Amino acid sequence: MPDYSKLHDLVSHKVSIEYDTGARITGYLTACQPASGRVEFAVLSTVKMIDSQGRVMKEFDELTVCPNVLTGISLDEGPRGRDVR
Repeated sequence: MPDYSKLHDLVSHKVSIEYDTGARITGYLTACQPASGRVEFAVLSTVKMIDSQGRVMKEFDELTVCPNVLTGISLDEGPRGRDVR
């Protein structure tokens, strides 16, 4: 697993988290969680979600993201509130 602990040095700086699709999230890094060691979550403020074309899709006052490499997606639970036949 890559070591993201260098993110601790970027707290209070404006950062850009880029994805393989070309999308990115920009904002001020306000905290890393846990507070020391390998970073699992990053808290950003004044956040912009930007698509691969450079368009701002959403803005948030604060957003917590996982800056780590995605290793898989799986179904946690089926649909709710309806019967599946």
